[in-house]
Amino acid sequence: MIKAVLVMNTQGKPRLAKFYEFQPVEQQQEAIRNVFSVLCTRPEHVSNFVDAESFFGPDSRLVYKHFATLYFVFIFDSSENELAMLDLIQVFVETLDKCFRNVCELDIVFNYSKMHTILDEIILGGQVLETSSTEVMRAIEEIARLDAASNAINLVPKSVSGWRSR
Repeated sequence: MIKAVLVMNTQGKPRLAKFYEFQPVEQQQEAIRNVFSVLCTRPEHVSNFVDAESFFGPDSRLVYKHFATLYFVFIFDSSENELAMLDLIQVFVETLDKCFRNVCELDIVFNYSKMHTILDEIILGGQVLETSSTEVMRAIEEIARLDAASNAINLVPKSVSGWRSR
């Protein structure tokens, strides 16, 4: 099971933090600080896999990928494969790139809800739903189409008084 997904910049500011197991906000903030302290001290040429038991409990692993100014981090337990999680990060980033044409930190800041929607199409309740960025994009495009249709319906003017004329 996936325990959390974090996206943070190189200064340690979380740009997305989604926890799939309940933790009080203070514990979430502490976990984010601990993850960043581990990531910022790691040399570039070492493995992207880290033992996360000290801050996420027993049987916890962390995998991350560093793209430009962002760290993409997945925390999970032993029921998940480390290489599959690394690949899932790649699917997430590829999907973001397709949505925003070379995603950057500002895209994430200004399109926060879209980023959550993308993540929800990939992972729901800590379980992997979809591993194809093409399928995720289809779902995102369908959601956008339905949203546009819903907004168009809401723009139809209603009678001012609510009474019918005779």
